[in-house]
Amino acid sequence: MNDDIHLRLLQLLQQSPHLSQRELAAELGISLGKVNYCVRALVDKGWVKMNNFRKSDNKSAYIYQLTPQGIAEKAAMAVRFLRYKEAEHEKLLKEIEALRKIVAAENKTT
Repeated sequence: MNDDIHLRLLQLLQQSPHLSQRELAAELGISLGKVNYCVRALVDKGWVKMNNFRKSDNKSAYIYQLTPQGIAEKAAMAVRFLRYKEAEHEKLLKEIEALRKIVAAENKTT
């Protein structure tokens, strides 16, 4: 689950580096505390840099920048996530087909 959140967070930060953590939480549908934890984890891994707005009246305002390592990891995560979702999709298709056979067989007997 964290890979999913980290990927979505990296995508959002790349698209909108000025978003506050509160705005990120709203976009991701997770708590502010979870966003703070995830952002700090991405910073600790060296995937994101936080820069304070120098001219801002709000000294707690940050801009987030993906590092070259963060950009590469975002791409690798996207590939892993796509493969996972494709496998999940194939499994669902098989389950649906099995259920269709059960329903068809039950309809024949009634």
